[in-house]
Amino acid sequence: MSLTIENLHASVDGTPILKGLNLEIPAGEVHAIMGPNGSGKSTLSKIVAGHDDYEVTDGRVLLDGVDIADLEVDERSRAGIFLAFQYPAEVPGVSNANFLRAALQARLPDGEEIDAVAFYKEMYARMDELEMNRKFTSRAVNEGFSGGEKKRNEILQMMMLDPRYCLLDETDSGLDIDALKVVAKGVNSMRSPNRGFLIITHYQRLLDYIKPDHVHVMDDGRIVKSGGAELALELEESGYDFLKTA
Repeated sequence: MSLTIENLHASVDGTPILKGLNLEIPAGEVHAIMGPNGSGKSTLSKIVAGHDDYEVTDGRVLLDGVDIADLEVDERSRAGIFLAFQYPAEVPGVSNANFLRAALQARLPDGEEIDAVAFYKEMYARMDELEMNRKFTSRAVNEGFSGGEKKRNEILQMMMLDPRYCLLDETDSGLDIDALKVVAKGVNSMRSPNRGFLIITHYQRLLDYIKPDHVHVMDDGRIVKSGGAELALELEESGYDFLKTA
């Protein structure tokens, strides 16, 4: 059971971004990717999720051994992939509660309906974990939310959808220390032998609260260095100067 990326090449508007990237994220592990701006980190997460702005020109993405190249975004989501965005979109006119109910309903077999009582019970419990006011259930998705509120809302969605592989694209961006701790607590509560995580970040501080099993450095569309959690500490100390001589 793993999310496996093999020799992935991809471009946007004819410009190559990923240039032969290989990565395997077994269920039960947390992998972090760090690297300078423009190295392709966010591109990787969007391609795995199925964003249609990017063209895969070679390689494969395998979900538990199954090539997902032909799956649309919604099909990848239902298959178990979740992407938390660096800049979560606003959805005016759609309440958080209705958004989550619709997403969960789409995962059920035809003719089966969500148990409304069980749904609200779980949603409220998850919101309590994330220290979210229950009034957010009736507010439009992310509309008028602060940066921290949007990120907590992303983690709420992840908790409710219960994916097998979670991609977090700079979820720590724009968070103060209190919000960072709450978001990390939500992520850690979902760590499981049956779930894998890919965490994209620029900073060690998130990894102080979500300890990764492996850390990878990405540069120019490839993974150029891998190690344990200590690698993030080394990068915090020395930066990416070693890439200039690699």
